[in-house]
Formats: sequence, structure tokens, C-alpha cells
Amino acid sequence: MRKQIPTQLVVGLAILVIGGGFVWGEYFLMKWYPGHQEVVKKETLQLLPYKNDSLGIEMQVAAGLYEKVESFAGGVRIVAPRFWSIGPSVTLTSQPNPDQSAEFTPQILAKWQTLGVTEEIPRYHFERTQLNHRDAVLIWQYKDRAMLLTARIISPDRIVQADCTPGRADEDLYMQACDESLRTIKVAGPESPPPLTPGVMELTPAEQAPPKP
Repeated sequence: MRKQIPTQLVVGLAILVIGGGFVWGEYFLMKWYPGHQEVVKKETLQLLPYKNDSLGIEMQVAAGLYEKVESFAGGVRIVAPRFWSIGPSVTLTSQPNPDQSAEFTPQILAKWQTLGVTEEIPRYHFERTQLNHRDAVLIWQYKDRAMLLTARIISPDRIVQADCTPGRADEDLYMQACDESLRTIKVAGPESPPPLTPGVMELTPAEQAPPKP
């Protein structure tokens, strides 16, 4: 006659297994996972050199964005593909500057400043700045179900545009990767003369929240 395992023993083993699972889960959440996140962040934000003579640009691209380079007419796309979703990417284009001016015109700046309000673009934020001694603007906006950071940089020879998006990846982490990458862009050509207008202007409509840091 087969002996049955006592019910008390089964219950005791179940409690032991479940309790051990809770202890392991707590260790994972409190000890290992934060350290793992920090390693992932450091590896994602590590800057790698990129240069494109045909576009006239040189920059540092965050490693989390820099897996594959795809060329197309007038530009390149640097992308980190995701099999199951849309991955983060940087799209770079360059065009001649017919006016050979070193600054964007007040008219185009005014248009970009107010675009978030006039077109009701979610999470729109505009910044006028300088990137490596070139007149530039940075624009954050929510587009196609993802955040998008656009940098436009002008030199006497050319106008460069860089569009960076986290896609469906971690927005906070990859928007930081976009920001740190785009701010390193250097445009080739003669140096721009000193700016005639203030180097930094920002506009955040009161009814719209600025982007997450």
C-alpha cells in the first residue's frame, strides 16, 4: 500500500518555496536590478565617433543609437533596430545654404518658436542655442506616437538637420541619448562670424509641458 505524503509536509514545502521566491524577488529588486539599470544606462550613453564628409558633419553618437548606418539620397540614418518594435534612430540630412548666412532669419525663428501653439503640437519645446560655435535650434515634440528631438544647425556653407527619436524604446533614457548626441554635432566649413543676436532663446508655451529631462 502506497504511503501518502502528509498534507502538512506539502503545505510546508509550498510555504518554503513561495517564501524563497519572495526573498529572491526582493533581492532582485533592491540589490541587483538598480545596478543593472546603471550599467545599461552607462553603456547606452557611451559616445562613439561618427563622421560623414559628404554631409559635412562630425559628431559623437550614443552607443544605444549606433548599431546600423543606412544611406539614402541626401542623408543617412543611424538606427538600433528592434525585432519586436520601432527602435531608436538618428536621421541626418544636409543641404547647401544659398544665402551663405551664419544665422537663421528672424522670420524662420519666429515660425519655429510658435509652431507648437499654432499647430497644437503636444509637448512642444523650442530652444535657440549654439552647437560648436554654429547658430542652432533644438525642437522637442511628440510626433507619430513618440518623442522627436530635431536639431537644425546653420553655417555659411550648409544647413544640417538631425532628427532623433527613441521610437518605442525607453523614452527617458533614449531622449537623453538623443540630446547628448545631437549637441556634439560639428559642421564643416569656414568659421561663422560672432552672432549678431543673443545666442540662447527658449520658448515653452504656458499651456504645454516641457520635455522630460
